[in-house]
Amino acid sequence: MIRVLLIGCGDVALRTAALLKDRARLYGLIRRGDEIPKLRARGIVPIVGDLDRVGSLDRLRTAPFAVLHFAPPPSEGRDDPRTQRLIAALARARIIPQRFVYLSTSGVYGDCAGARVTEARPRRAQTPRARRRVAAEDRLRAWARRSGVALTIVRVPGIYAETRLPLDRIRQGTPVLAEDDDVYTNHIHADDLARTAVAALFRGRPSRAYNAADDAELKMAAWFDMVADAFKLPRPPRVGWDEAEERIAPILLSFMSESRRLTNVRMKRELRVNLKYPTPHVLLNQIAPRELKKQLALPI
Repeated sequence: MIRVLLIGCGDVALRTAALLKDRARLYGLIRRGDEIPKLRARGIVPIVGDLDRVGSLDRLRTAPFAVLHFAPPPSEGRDDPRTQRLIAALARARIIPQRFVYLSTSGVYGDCAGARVTEARPRRAQTPRARRRVAAEDRLRAWARRSGVALTIVRVPGIYAETRLPLDRIRQGTPVLAEDDDVYTNHIHADDLARTAVAALFRGRPSRAYNAADDAELKMAAWFDMVADAFKLPRPPRVGWDEAEERIAPILLSFMSESRRLTNVRMKRELRVNLKYPTPHVLLNQIAPRELKKQLALPI
């Protein structure tokens, strides 16, 4: 049974682990000891270490066959020193991993003015967050070439799931952009992303990037409207760009400044991923009626 090391054990990583538990011996890097029971309950051998402290990573010398890197870069700076420290720790392992999957972001493409975007499109990262991902991709590519590691990069857009919907923003009345200013946004369900990560591990081509996106081509306002309608909530108000700068938080506004439509042909053709949730409608049609029924059953 192969050894697979999970770097970052959040929601998507745990969904991925559930798909791999019968196919691999799983190890997971966690920052805090109180997370140990959670990992053990899922059949993952916990390794306590912190990508911000290089001295804590000595236990990564477990000689894994493969690494799945889910951990984000730091929230500041232009580089990703966490990935740099991870590479240094793995270089000290008895055997260098044969395969490495890095979950990056579709933000590396920057604003594409609504164009359809394949993996061949040059990266034009515009936000500090995306530039840190570009730095991590470049560092991993250089290391993989030197070390003979088969690196696969998965570029991820907005992730949604039953517990990852913008309901709070809709209930708070957070505005969205008016039609003339609106942007295309991209999504993938967390389960489909986990399945893509597993497919990349076993079928990804070396030094290859894959867009992990569903089939929907939605503008951001349409996405918020879709969720609002499913849960019988008022649709968000529309505002122009000038008003948006005054009323919308900078982090959300940064997503509203870029427009692109990711193509997923390579993901489907080479990784052979069949989407369980080809559009968000599938999930919303499953869960919204159930949630509305619960609300109606609550005592007044």
